Amino acid sequence: MMKHLRLYFYRYFLTLILLTAFTQLACAQTDADALMIPKNMFCAVASYDHSSWTNYWEGTFKRDNLNIGKLTTNSYMVMGNYGITNKLDLLFTVPYITTNASSGTLKGQHGLQDLSMTLKWLAIQTEIGKGIFSVHAILSGSIPLSNYEPNFLPLSIGVHSETASLRALANYQIGRFFVAAAGQYTLRSDITIDQPSYYTTQLINSNRVYMPNMNNVLFSAGYRSLKLNVEAIVSQTTTLGGFDIRKNDMPFPSNTMNWTTAGGLIKYSFDGVTGLQVTAGGNYVLKGRNVGQSTDFFGAVNYVFDFNKKSKLNK
Repeated sequence: MMKHLRLYFYRYFLTLILLTAFTQLACAQTDADALMIPKNMFCAVASYDHSSWTNYWEGTFKRDNLNIGKLTTNSYMVMGNYGITNKLDLLFTVPYITTNASSGTLKGQHGLQDLSMTLKWLAIQTEIGKGIFSVHAILSGSIPLSNYEPNFLPLSIGVHSETASLRALANYQIGRFFVAAAGQYTLRSDITIDQPSYYTTQLINSNRVYMPNMNNVLFSAGYRSLKLNVEAIVSQTTTLGGFDIRKNDMPFPSNTMNWTTAGGLIKYSFDGVTGLQVTAGGNYVLKGRNVGQSTDFFGAVNYVFDFNKKSKLNK
């Protein structure tokens, strides 16, 4: 339920002609954007995300819970993007998560969540009409970084599952305006929990939990210049299996968890410091199943290091 936070930092191309100049001032942050960074350049990102909800869906029934009150999640993330070649990037994300409930006796959790690694390949880039069309193939994987407890939702910092994802991303831009669409399929490994048996739709005498796979589709559109980007984003995440939260019960890691979000972001690039950018934005869960109706705000600071300059000096 918390992993959708990582889905709302998006960037795309300006034009084919301006690609090199633009990526010296901008960098990708996640596996959900269409921006490539040039060879031997590294983009470092520090970001903060604040998410909270009071109401949630128990299956399709929307309710609140006085034993939880307001559920708050804070995510502190260090991210990086390195240009292996001009058409192949390597990205990583390391998040530290804290959770807290304003009411009841449940104790908030904190700790390192999951290391994510991504290879992003620019498969197609061509002129179509008056614009530039590009397609990316994006392969991602994640592994837990700490021994956090997954069976303590909604206060757990994650579900402790290893994942592998494949995303296809298409982007079309005319002048300073663009539209983009992406689809992703995610495989999730089974997990173990700290109890000898549990109940889903039947009693299971095991500590091993089958985790259903997931998919995600995303649409975005906006305005982009070398200095200012403004984007609107709609995203839908669907669990391919699972079951609903039982009445007045806690969530379980293998629950069906679906959500639709709408939001946006603004990115500003500074004139005086080449490579320095700030990003701010937010999103809201419009509809869901077994998730909280969260409001999310985020901010990030990016800086690009050009290792090509050092190479030239060494020569």
